[in-house]
Amino acid sequence: MAKRANGDGSISQRKNGTYEGRVYVTTTSGIRKRVSVYGKTRDDVREKITRLQDQENQGIPTPDTNMKLDEYMTYWLARVVKVNRRPKTYQGYESVVRVHIVPGLGRKKIRTLRAAEVRTWLARVTSECQCCKHGWDEERPEPECCAAGECCQTLLSRRMVQSIHAVLRNALQNAVREELIVRNVAQLVQIPTPSYDTGKGLSVTEARLLLRESADDRLHALYVLALVLGMRRGELLGLRWDAVDLDRETLIVERALQRVNGELTLVAPKTKTSFRTIPLPPVVVKALTEHRERQAQERAAAGMEWKERGLVFTSRIGTPLEPDNLRRSWHPLRKRLGLEIRFHDLRHSAVSLLLDLGVPPHIVRQIVGHSDIGVTMKVYAHASLDEQRKALRKLGDTLS
Repeated sequence: MAKRANGDGSISQRKNGTYEGRVYVTTTSGIRKRVSVYGKTRDDVREKITRLQDQENQGIPTPDTNMKLDEYMTYWLARVVKVNRRPKTYQGYESVVRVHIVPGLGRKKIRTLRAAEVRTWLARVTSECQCCKHGWDEERPEPECCAAGECCQTLLSRRMVQSIHAVLRNALQNAVREELIVRNVAQLVQIPTPSYDTGKGLSVTEARLLLRESADDRLHALYVLALVLGMRRGELLGLRWDAVDLDRETLIVERALQRVNGELTLVAPKTKTSFRTIPLPPVVVKALTEHRERQAQERAAAGMEWKERGLVFTSRIGTPLEPDNLRRSWHPLRKRLGLEIRFHDLRHSAVSLLLDLGVPPHIVRQIVGHSDIGVTMKVYAHASLDEQRKALRKLGDTLS
């Protein structure tokens, strides 16, 4: 029998009946060393050795780390996400890793993680009752559902499952770039795409009623900016007077207010296209001028208690306005008008009303700061029934 050449690898049977193969490869650290692979049969091991040798011939190094997924996720969050992403993004990723990924896959080695394991884990995440998992019902003085023997089947939304999968996929893709693993197994796993409901936009009549009804509200100008300029809640609450030029009638969106790690913080807007300069129509200039006068009166009334931050929309003593506390003004206003819409739907309304007026989609995108024109058209914009009727009547008249 001919002697094997160096690097061909060897296969031997172990005491437990499985097989071990050993072969020399170049690792991600640049060192050539002998690594072991295992399998239930000799053919399984031979296939793994062949695959390693093919990678070696293509110049692809073999990962030499035994790092477990929980260790890698800790490294990725600290060295990659925290350094390169916005604080709110880091906070969301960290929560997904801590609550879902580490408990489910944390003890798996990233080098040997398989697509089937990711698929099984995601199926479990999708079907697992969150009330049972986190013991929410057990914490109540009187259990009502899961702890009382009747599972309430509180499941994660399809969109949340997609987000969990995306965090794992992004982390493993970074591991590929750093040559810790050869392929991203999370990319091999497909999950159902969530359906996005079209935003509930206000009609022209409803929008006029909203502005008229909120005229005496101390946050009237905020509603005007949301409805006319389509600004996000965080962008409105993070808006500073030094970004507003009422003489030139322009406004610069360059900050957003978010709660990060328990503290209200001014951060960069959501995307690069969220940085934008918007021309102000007369209705917005008027609202901001009146708001500045109202704020000056509040500043005088607060006296020494006023905390100047330079913000346009504040509490009655000048401090940042808590995003969730906006509900105290919005919910009563919404109830008086009989509208079942979220505050964010004012942004939807701005997009829809502009499109209904015939404004080109690329202009609408620039005004509201969408990252892609597809977002403008697919997620938010919707033609009213009247607009569809006009379009079809026009076509019918052309053909008759």
